[in-house]
Amino acid sequence: MEYMSQEGYDKLVAELKQLETVELPQVRDAIAEARDKGDLSENFEYHAAKREQGRLLGRIRFMQRVLENARVIDKSRLAGESIGLLSKVEMTNLNTNARMTYTITSPHEANLREGKISIKSPIAEALLGKKVGDEVEVRVPAGMLKLRIESVSL
Repeated sequence: MEYMSQEGYDKLVAELKQLETVELPQVRDAIAEARDKGDLSENFEYHAAKREQGRLLGRIRFMQRVLENARVIDKSRLAGESIGLLSKVEMTNLNTNARMTYTITSPHEANLREGKISIKSPIAEALLGKKVGDEVEVRVPAGMLKLRIESVSL
């Protein structure tokens, strides 16, 4: 079972629909067109289109499994005092005094450019259950981070 926000669920549904209704038919047309050109053993376009079809079908199956097991979280039922899924956390890196803000999301919604980190990341795992004012040490690939939680919101 995979918990996610309504926004993340809707994005996955939209991407799946795009793959099934637009991209997959385009690849099938490309395969048919390449097949009409003759000898398939030396037809690069045919083999490239078949590889793309396999990639798309794999992505579609993966997304269907994710959506089958997805459970949308009702934000109104979450408590905002401690850190959990969908919490927006502002913290200070005590080593550099840099402030950072992240929202903890499901792995499928994670996007560092948007400030969304996976609940399975080392930082999120260390923050889970903590409250404002707590200090946390996290081992990341670059070394140890010492973080102080400044605020938590939903």
